Amino acid sequence: MASKVTLKSKGKTTNKGSKGSDERSVAQSVKEWSTWAMKKAKVVTHYGFIPLIIVIGMNSEPKPQLSQLLSPV
Repeated sequence: MASKVTLKSKGKTTNKGSKGSDERSVAQSVKEWSTWAMKKAKVVTHYGFIPLIIVIGMNSEPKPQLSQLLSPV
């Protein structure tokens, strides 16, 4: 009798052409995009917050000088 050799794969198995893999790839794409967007939003918020406050302060009434906005008193 000849014995049959089977190979077991480790990790995730993918079913090519199935609807489940398409949904999984879309979900993975959305996850990657949202992670990328959140990283960019963190950088924009980090570097844009103080300039935003200065611009808002410059456009308020009464109009302060830039030195008055930047001084701690």
